[in-house]
Amino acid sequence: QVQLVESGGGLVHSGGSLRLTCAASGFTRSAYSMSWYRQAPGKERELVARIGTGGSTIYIDSVKGRFTIARDNVKNTVYLQMNGLKPEDTAVYYCRSVWTGAGEYWGQGTQVTVSS
Repeated sequence: QVQLVESGGGLVHSGGSLRLTCAASGFTRSAYSMSWYRQAPGKERELVARIGTGGSTIYIDSVKGRFTIARDNVKNTVYLQMNGLKPEDTAVYYCRSVWTGAGEYWGQGTQVTVSS
């Protein structure tokens, strides 16, 4: 059974940092891509960052220079280091992983709240 478990969310002041972790289990091979999405109240879920098997990355403009996505292919784990957090980063953050030929899987979400 495939399972993605996120951790690391919480409450921080503006300018603070958090590190999110998403550990995937149920597959012995590495995910094709691993991503972080977020959804703020009343807004649609949006892609924050994505990393491919070879390490290529993409970020939405609003987090460039502040957030860093990384992955451990052996552990099938993806990380999101978030620095310089702003109140507008407040959202539930979800990880998503895609395995070739097996489809996509989502985590349950972790709340990130940034106070001004």
